[in-house]
Amino acid sequence: MTLPADGRLPAVRVGSVHLRNPVMTASGTAGYSDELAAYVDLSSLGAVVVKSLAPFAWQGNASPRVHALDVGMINAVGLQGDGVAAWITDSLPRLTAHRATVVASIWGFRPSDYAEAARALASVADQLLAVEVNLSCPNLDHARAMIAHDATLAREVITAVRAALPPSLPVWAKLSPNTDRLVSIAETVIAAGAEAVVLVNTVLGMVIDTTTRRPVLGNGGGGISGAAIHAVAVRSVFDVRAALPDVPIVGVGGIASSDDAIEMLMAGANAVQVGTATFADPRAVTKVIRGMQKWALRHGVRSWDEVSGVAH
Repeated sequence: MTLPADGRLPAVRVGSVHLRNPVMTASGTAGYSDELAAYVDLSSLGAVVVKSLAPFAWQGNASPRVHALDVGMINAVGLQGDGVAAWITDSLPRLTAHRATVVASIWGFRPSDYAEAARALASVADQLLAVEVNLSCPNLDHARAMIAHDATLAREVITAVRAALPPSLPVWAKLSPNTDRLVSIAETVIAAGAEAVVLVNTVLGMVIDTTTRRPVLGNGGGGISGAAIHAVAVRSVFDVRAALPDVPIVGVGGIASSDDAIEMLMAGANAVQVGTATFADPRAVTKVIRGMQKWALRHGVRSWDEVSGVAH
């Protein structure tokens, strides 16, 4: 891979797939379809990762659902959505019309939910780059414990998803930083059939209004994202790369600038996702790409392989 004469970012590999550049949107922050198309050329991105899809419609949590922080945001939206079938009919065609590379994210309460969502996506596998499995969800079978904290459940989910999809469509497992078992969970999901891990999802937190003396979110607590968790995400990527040097990693968490993205690559990521920054600036993902282009030219970088994992 060499840097083209026009200075565009070189392509990268995440396992078996090629991305036109190493920058994607993050699930849950760019909508289900072409919501960002007025601000971003979707075809210029490494991929558009859509908001997580369940095999059923889901209303999400009670409002308020989102609260701004000084260094990001906290949310408890609760994965509201119309379900994977509606997405295939209504949203995917709009993405393909923009020539976007699409990664579908799925979620559920138990392995059978994930399998059902994956079976639906199998019908449009030729329009997808990969399926990202959001394991940072509560599960009903184990007292609403988070699936990504339970190696047995995580393995069951990935095994079920892998069996429901064509062998040629890669599975990425999105993991939670809210556990001291992150490396072992990563090992488990790779052994179960995930081709790559996405590190990380939000950090659990809570904000209390000192006037009302109640939590600001209708669900009580929620997930913190944005700059507040960037160092946590970098450490997570670094630790997994050190333990599993051959496993493809997508880094996500508090990336708002090209330096943030490059730092994540240096920790060991092969590609990155930009999320919460999009709420403040819908052009954030394009600005990250352009900043990385300038950095690569300034430092004589001709391949992102030269950068990935260099901190080790």
